[in-house]
Amino acid sequence: MGLKWTDTLDIAIELDETHPDVDPMKVNFVDLMKWVMALPDFDDTEARCGEKILEAIQMAWIDERD
Repeated sequence: MGLKWTDTLDIAIELDETHPDVDPMKVNFVDLMKWVMALPDFDDTEARCGEKILEAIQMAWIDERD
C-alpha cells in the first residue's frame, strides 16, 4: 500500500531523506507537488491534492527538520 496525500508525516520524512539539502520553507507548492508525486512509495493522483494538503506536508517537513 503506497503513500497517499493524507500521509503527510510519512511524506515529510521521505522528502527529508530525498532532498536533505533543501530548505522546506523555500519550496514552492508546484515543486513540492512534483517531488511528492516522484516519491517511489507514492500512490495517489494529482487531482486529490490541494493547497491545504501541500501546506500540511510542508509544515510536517519543517517539523521533521527541527
